[in-house]
Amino acid sequence: MKKISIVASIFILAFIASSCVTNEKTSTKIPVDTDAYLADLLNEHNVTPITKPKTDPAKVELGRILFWDKLLSGNKNISCATCHLPEASTSDNVPVSVGQGGKGKMTKRVPPKDEHGKPVFIPRNSLDLFNRGDMVTFFWDGRLMVKKDGKFLAPVGGTPARRELKYISPAGYVLPQDLDSGLAAQAMFPVTSVNEMRGNPHENNVAAIKNWEWQKMWDGLISRIVAIEEYRDLFKKVYPDIPADKLTFGHAANAIAAFEIEAFTLTDAPFDMYLQGDKNALSKEAKQGAILFYGKAGCAQCHTGSLMTNQVFHNRAVPQLGPGKGSNIPAGRSDGTWDAGRGGATGITPYFYSFRTPPLRNVAKTGPWMHDGLYSTLEATVRHELDPIGSAKNYDPYAHLTKDVAELYRAKQMEDILSFTKPEDTQKVTLSEGELSNLLAFLESLTSPSLDGLAKWVPKKVPSGLPVED
Repeated sequence: MKKISIVASIFILAFIASSCVTNEKTSTKIPVDTDAYLADLLNEHNVTPITKPKTDPAKVELGRILFWDKLLSGNKNISCATCHLPEASTSDNVPVSVGQGGKGKMTKRVPPKDEHGKPVFIPRNSLDLFNRGDMVTFFWDGRLMVKKDGKFLAPVGGTPARRELKYISPAGYVLPQDLDSGLAAQAMFPVTSVNEMRGNPHENNVAAIKNWEWQKMWDGLISRIVAIEEYRDLFKKVYPDIPADKLTFGHAANAIAAFEIEAFTLTDAPFDMYLQGDKNALSKEAKQGAILFYGKAGCAQCHTGSLMTNQVFHNRAVPQLGPGKGSNIPAGRSDGTWDAGRGGATGITPYFYSFRTPPLRNVAKTGPWMHDGLYSTLEATVRHELDPIGSAKNYDPYAHLTKDVAELYRAKQMEDILSFTKPEDTQKVTLSEGELSNLLAFLESLTSPSLDGLAKWVPKKVPSGLPVED
């Protein structure tokens, strides 16, 4: 009986050993049936193929034209596309953006200067627009959110009681509640920002409106738009029952969102093909990287689901670069260079320096990375994610940024940022260089080949007659 048990034990051990192979490059045991093992991980993290929402072609066309028309900015000098260019993977390729008054585009864009002769930058990195149709949390600080009942929470003031809500975005009563989606609501914001699109109070009639009178800003812009006959015709195709004088900027925002959904919802990356059943769409290295992503590396704890984000906020010890942001800055930090992230939007102390988990589709093409673009390579970004505290303490801006941008680094704020971190958000994960290489291969597999065709959406001209190019 003992002899049989010993033989059986040997057989079992041999079976276990044969079910895995050791990858010499990574020193990680990878199951022979990698696809079956990965399928279990994907199921565990609720990863399913992305579906593209249906759109109205007429609404898409209207939104496409509006997206490139500088008429939507106070000084008629910047459009949505200035910071969300197809050739820059729907962003602008710079760490912190340059808004109204800037010249040129992407890395060659020159910022305007303030009254003291200092260059003016927009706080934070310009977000990409991929697969945003089903998102419920918008902007790095989540200052716009969609509640479970479909209504919006957005950022202008708010009582202390509201700030205690779990999903607070102070002041949802400002936004129209009949917008098509959160993405449409998001399109209502940039036109109200002085540095992004609106301009300074002395420069135009929209900018002269008081900061809290958003509705007057939107009314001024839609009046400007429908004064043009070609726009009236475009709107009539989308909203045949609404007279031109009853149109609102919300109707324009709905169209912009429809365009973004149609143009930038991409479902043909190798990883998408893999999810749709093509087991040969991913390389061996990418599959091993996916197993790390959904396993040992812990990436999927936050980058979960089909959108690869939990849409929640975390302080990942990201150093501060560029201007400040938010009205609820921690006491004693009032020089205008502090960005408290989610805490700045809500006033909730545990959220200070926390930012929303970004979705990762096309992530290899959407750099520079982090909310302030302080990493110029995806590898450096991943290394930070694997060791947030160590990376933050050793961050050298001149190793990642051009000299002029590196000077925007706020070294004095690092200690404060670290003081608000939580152990669960900053745990160190150790990977071999081979494992890191495989993880990067998986992230590269999230890149859609359709990126090369996005230029087809750029109009040759817009109804205002303003130049399309920057």
